[in-house]
Amino acid sequence: MKKAILHVLTYGAVLTLALSLLAWILSQGPEGIPTFLQGGGAGAADWSSIAQQVLAKNASLPLVGLLIQMLVILTLSRACAGVLKFFGQPPVVGEMIAGLLLGKSVFALLWPAGFSFIFPDRSMPQLYFFSQIGLIFFMFLVGLDLRLSNLKDRAAAAIAISHSSILLPFLLGALLSLGLYAHFGSAHVAFSSFALFMGIAMSITAFPVLARIIQDKQLGGTALGSMAIACAAVDDVTAWCLLAAVLGIVKAGSMHSALVVLSVAAIYVLFMLKVVRPLALSVLRPATVEGKFSSAQLAFIFCVGLGSALLSEVIGIHALFGAFLAGAIMPHHVSFRTSLSAKIEDLTTVVLLPIFFAYTGIRAQVSLLDSWQAWLACAVIIIVATVGKMLGAAFAARATGVKWSESWALGILMNTRGLMELVVLNIGYDIGILSPQIFAMMVVMAITTTFMTGPLLSLCLPELRQKRVDALKVLAT
Repeated sequence: MKKAILHVLTYGAVLTLALSLLAWILSQGPEGIPTFLQGGGAGAADWSSIAQQVLAKNASLPLVGLLIQMLVILTLSRACAGVLKFFGQPPVVGEMIAGLLLGKSVFALLWPAGFSFIFPDRSMPQLYFFSQIGLIFFMFLVGLDLRLSNLKDRAAAAIAISHSSILLPFLLGALLSLGLYAHFGSAHVAFSSFALFMGIAMSITAFPVLARIIQDKQLGGTALGSMAIACAAVDDVTAWCLLAAVLGIVKAGSMHSALVVLSVAAIYVLFMLKVVRPLALSVLRPATVEGKFSSAQLAFIFCVGLGSALLSEVIGIHALFGAFLAGAIMPHHVSFRTSLSAKIEDLTTVVLLPIFFAYTGIRAQVSLLDSWQAWLACAVIIIVATVGKMLGAAFAARATGVKWSESWALGILMNTRGLMELVVLNIGYDIGILSPQIFAMMVVMAITTTFMTGPLLSLCLPELRQKRVDALKVLAT
């Protein structure tokens, strides 16, 4: 006890001596004793006023605003994901809904002052760039998890089912564009660009969300689960290649420019496959054996991902395609991909992607659907998207010999759009193809089609419905 008191007294004496010496040094300056060292008779009211001014000034700093936004976004995202999980929905559905709740459709209407404080207009650029960084890492993970080796035994069937589930909704989406463009399209966007993009947006399947649903429903080792994963993998590759081509055409502005963009894009893809991929295999070979990464190897991986995203953005086919391709060319060893995903996935999915959902929710103004015609158009979009995707996959699956119950289940799974759909929609909104009204309708469609996957799957497969009933009984007890 005495030793502790001695330590405290010694520390106090040293601190007092150091502060006294510092005050003397500062008082020797040209201006004499600094103002903050001079005595003052400030009262309680003065101190309160000073504290308010200091806190108000600090609260207006950009970093403070960003931290507040991140806390609000993460808290609500986790809360919504937890609530929706009780109803058998994957976390992404809750996060998508949280994004809408934080946007102009709900939060800004219920509490305008709070929305303006947390999400002021000046903060949107920084929120946008954070969301894009999150998407780049996410698309890298999607490419990393793309295991085309799963197609060895079912390549023909998977390609037929996947392409049917793309072709039918693509054509239906382009056909629907005739009516949508006339009433909700932008005069500054050519109909061809609008129709092509709507076709792509109707054709997307969310590979990561589908994989999560299959895992949650314990379908991973079944023939249905394996086929769905294979079809979604083919769907991802095909849809992103089509999107890259459409973006090249839209951004180029003319057919000659589009041909140049697509030619350069083809050279870029060949460069990634024939030059970067062998280099990556060589540099990362020790990591594929040991399952551990050195700091230099991780830096190389991030440089490949960011460099590929940069090249694809400069070419004109969007940075996300480059990130996806960079992930796809990484070594295929399971231990390597599992270890690398573990290093990137948590930060990306838990922190960065909810920021993207919130940013999308802020942009998606459902309040713009202020007439029965707009809501009718939204309903038609949902119906066309669902029917096109489900029928295209189900009939193709049946034609390849899959029984009807599993064919319909496969169609339901391929109708899952989730995060991938929001990524595509934001691209279309950023480059001006989608008007605010169409963007809001398509966001509602993305959430609805993802939400309906679990319930429809349980209706189609009675064994899943029984598992859900048993799980609820366990929770109730």
